[in-house]
Amino acid sequence: MTIEINGTPHDRTPRPGQCLRTYLREEGCFGVKKGCDAGDCGACTVHVDGEPVHSCVYPAFRARGRRVTTIEGLASADGAPHPVQQGFLDAQGFQCGFCTAGMIMTTVALTEAQKSDLPRALKGNLCRCTGYRAILDAVEGRPRAGRAPGSAAVGSSLGAPAGPQIVTGAARYTFDVDVPGLLHLKVLRSPHAHARIVSIDDSAALAVPGVEAVLTHKDAPDRLFSTGQHESEAEDPYDTRVLDEVLRFTGQRVAAVVAVSEAAAEEGVRRLRVEYDVLPAVVDPALALLPGAPLVHGDKGVAQGIARASANVVGELHATLGDVEAGFAAADAVYEATFRTPRVQHASLETHGAVGWLDETGRLVIRSSTQTPFLTRRAVARLFGRPLDTVRVVAGRVGGGFGGKQEMLVEDLVALAVLRTGRPVKWEYTRAEQFTAATTRHPFVITVKAGARRDGALTALRLNVLVNTGAYGNHGPSVMHHGCHETLAVYRCANIRTDACSVYTHTVPAGAFRGYGLGQVTFAVEQTLDEVARMIGMDPVTFREINVVRPGDDLTAPGSHAPDLGIASYGLDQCLDRMRAAAATADDAPPGWLVGEGMAIAMIAAGPPGGHYADASVTLRADGRYELAVGTAEFGNGSTTVHAQIVADELRTTADRIVIRQSDTDVVRHDTGAFASTGVVVAGKAVLLAARSLRAQLLALAGHTPAEVHALDSLSPAGLLARAGGPVTAHGHFDGTPRSVAFNAQFFRVAVDPGTGEVRILRSVHSADAGAVMNPAQLRGQIEGGVAQALGATLAEHVDVDPSGTVTTTAFRQYHLPTVADVPDTEVHFARTTDAIGPLGAKSMSESPYNPVSPALGNALRDAIGIRLTDLPYTADRIWQAMNIVEG
Repeated sequence: MTIEINGTPHDRTPRPGQCLRTYLREEGCFGVKKGCDAGDCGACTVHVDGEPVHSCVYPAFRARGRRVTTIEGLASADGAPHPVQQGFLDAQGFQCGFCTAGMIMTTVALTEAQKSDLPRALKGNLCRCTGYRAILDAVEGRPRAGRAPGSAAVGSSLGAPAGPQIVTGAARYTFDVDVPGLLHLKVLRSPHAHARIVSIDDSAALAVPGVEAVLTHKDAPDRLFSTGQHESEAEDPYDTRVLDEVLRFTGQRVAAVVAVSEAAAEEGVRRLRVEYDVLPAVVDPALALLPGAPLVHGDKGVAQGIARASANVVGELHATLGDVEAGFAAADAVYEATFRTPRVQHASLETHGAVGWLDETGRLVIRSSTQTPFLTRRAVARLFGRPLDTVRVVAGRVGGGFGGKQEMLVEDLVALAVLRTGRPVKWEYTRAEQFTAATTRHPFVITVKAGARRDGALTALRLNVLVNTGAYGNHGPSVMHHGCHETLAVYRCANIRTDACSVYTHTVPAGAFRGYGLGQVTFAVEQTLDEVARMIGMDPVTFREINVVRPGDDLTAPGSHAPDLGIASYGLDQCLDRMRAAAATADDAPPGWLVGEGMAIAMIAAGPPGGHYADASVTLRADGRYELAVGTAEFGNGSTTVHAQIVADELRTTADRIVIRQSDTDVVRHDTGAFASTGVVVAGKAVLLAARSLRAQLLALAGHTPAEVHALDSLSPAGLLARAGGPVTAHGHFDGTPRSVAFNAQFFRVAVDPGTGEVRILRSVHSADAGAVMNPAQLRGQIEGGVAQALGATLAEHVDVDPSGTVTTTAFRQYHLPTVADVPDTEVHFARTTDAIGPLGAKSMSESPYNPVSPALGNALRDAIGIRLTDLPYTADRIWQAMNIVEG
């Protein structure tokens, strides 16, 4: 049979049952992506005889005799991009870019009638990063990227360096490589929430043709580690093994089968026979704290970083400032409520996965979808007792992260399989595994009590927090501490009490997620303060203006003083002014619908405490271009773009003359990782220092002082290279301290249908204090994406776990990710500030837009229906039920 792919005939016959997506990738069309393998996300969209299809559910044999076009085949014969590709490039209609090929292929096939209703036309394509606004600009021909003639690179909306590769399908993600002799790994997962493995019979599995190995706990190193990755290893408890004989959640690894094909590996998994000793389990964190509750890690203790293993407490905080009871006694109004936030999936379209091999010298190489290549190398080397220089970790372009890839969830088992077989091994999570076995956002139960005088001054705050960290404690204590600290430290209150526990249960582990605990606690505190403001008859903006921190204030919260954290620039007042201006507007609502408005604020530290390190180097190359080497990974966070802008301005050149090497532990220097909003404020500062050091060297070569910056304009690279006798390199380092804070504020006006509970957002306004804005279009996109992701968690998203501890949400179609139709336009405003710490005055802004969204919408909903709803998500049925119960 013959299939024409991008104008070229291909005569290889598909395997029985093979889908078109895998066939195309095997033929070298790596732009066709796997996001779901269920027809839910659109990342695999291609054209068959001009019609768009989801190739993951299209049988490959049906393409016989047909014309198949992928993203690689859209360009014209002379190599010019298709107009739609150019539109996405001009509007920067992507962030991580993993969904972009599918979006473009769908858009190319739209008729004029379909273009008149884009929310409907694009409903089959999901994007987790952008919030869809930049995508709509791309489709409708509204450019975002550009640089005014004569303007600096920093401060301009330069496009991402990888943009041309993303829109043509040439960008290489984790599995977009051809590795000869590749084996495939599949995992048998526990059917029980708590059990001990009595025996594993692998004889039938090993008899499957193509199966090369079966790995069990007997093959794994007897060392504990944490899947959570931080520079300071004391951040996370060491409670995990590569393969363990004790299983602590439904979905935990039991054994792995390695085979020559995925089908053989899957069949091998089905043939494994395991005898389990089923043990008592606890899935509710409140019950896990009770005396006599089943213990999750009763065999461990303080030596492994667990606060009270005998009580299922992985971390806790109990601290007081001032006299809380006296503060409540002095209040004219006191309000108390309990709020609940559920599990939420990161839903990165590229699932977790890695491919590993041994190079020609016997070194272990792992190519992984990770935010932390250097920390992952350290963890793998330690687990397997290998010197650090015998392990190499490479991150290609990463298809979304949101904190979920600050974990080592696959690299350890891939390493074990490579070392055991001596062959290259690939393991790619299915979408179901992403829901049932990867990490989620931590579920919180937060009780807040607040008191204030009639003049608006807060007199006391009490916070009681229960965090469900699941079966393993990765990030559990630090998410708890972080969530409590900045949420409280943004307010000036003399009397505060915090009691917080992060608790083990026999459920899927939680982990790092955008906001890192702040979204959950802010959800509760900001709504509680709104009720107090109502009780004293004060508008919410004025109430916050009275109580928020101001320049020079100490950012202290109970038990969490951070001496290196300060207010190095202050734009919160400007953010609040924008909220007041938004409230002064008016919007039309459907007749009979209830209208309300609300706002909320949030503060976030730029980077974690305890150190976050970045090294960078900049080289004047022999070809006259500059090479920037930096370790931080790119997954749509946009740090690569900003880094290139910084180097271009410091060396008085253009960004297109900057060659970037990154995220490869062999070719760049150390970087803690792309998390905690550090891509600009930490790695960017190292880049700035390296560029300035190289500039000084080049000026010195030509006999100029460092102050004579403009002399670079007249110096030729060839002349400088001749003087130096070859390439010239300079280095920069930043250790992440001191740290500044960024501020965000969100306003919503909503309409609620009293007959159905449907919520319609009439106006969305976001104001951000990001310091000096390095790239306006990119920053706007980060905010739009953060707001959209938070709206998903506010209105629809939740990962369900049944009473036995089993995750029952296993596919996108069960989990309502926002589509184009679900996301409103958000009006974005930047405060005018310049930070004294951040590079060139910038602050962090990739996580923080997420945090004030849920409480702002909760406050608007309360204003509309007159009822305070305290549990997320705010689905229409819950809203309708609340209104009708009250009315009844």
